[in-house]
Amino acid sequence: MKEFKNSKDSLSILTEVVLPNDTNNLDNLMGGRLLHWMDIAAAISAYRHSNSIVVTASVNNVSFNHAIPRGSIVTLHGKVSRAFTSSMEVFIDVWYENRIGEKIKCNEAIYTFVAVNKDQKPIKIPQIKPESIEEKTRFEGALRRRQLSLILAGKMSPDEATELKSLFIK
Repeated sequence: MKEFKNSKDSLSILTEVVLPNDTNNLDNLMGGRLLHWMDIAAAISAYRHSNSIVVTASVNNVSFNHAIPRGSIVTLHGKVSRAFTSSMEVFIDVWYENRIGEKIKCNEAIYTFVAVNKDQKPIKIPQIKPESIEEKTRFEGALRRRQLSLILAGKMSPDEATELKSLFIK
């Protein structure tokens, strides 16, 4: 196993068309259907990074910033933003193409996956080496997001969250 991987190695692109069966009473894509597509795109990214079976550990954040109308073409870009020992954070950026061809970023999400073996036990995964400004920003923020999740789950004391504390104590 390589010690570091380029985050581009985990890129997944999923494209779907919003059909009538995917819509709500307002003729827009149902949020649950979008969450399903996001989970698939994120799982592909996590699998590509870890080269192993992956399971969804959490959906950390989802923003539904813009409704996606029926007939739109939806493209989801998934990429691992940071890898820890066995878990990895995956960012999903969602774009839609309307009927006149405009591409609009409409939603995003952050998922956490854990790489496991056939016995469903966590396994060690390669680290990420961020390159672009966006990758570096997401990489740095991932540790703060992870610490917050661990505190909320009761698995970490707020006193141990050095990255979070650094935001408030100068």
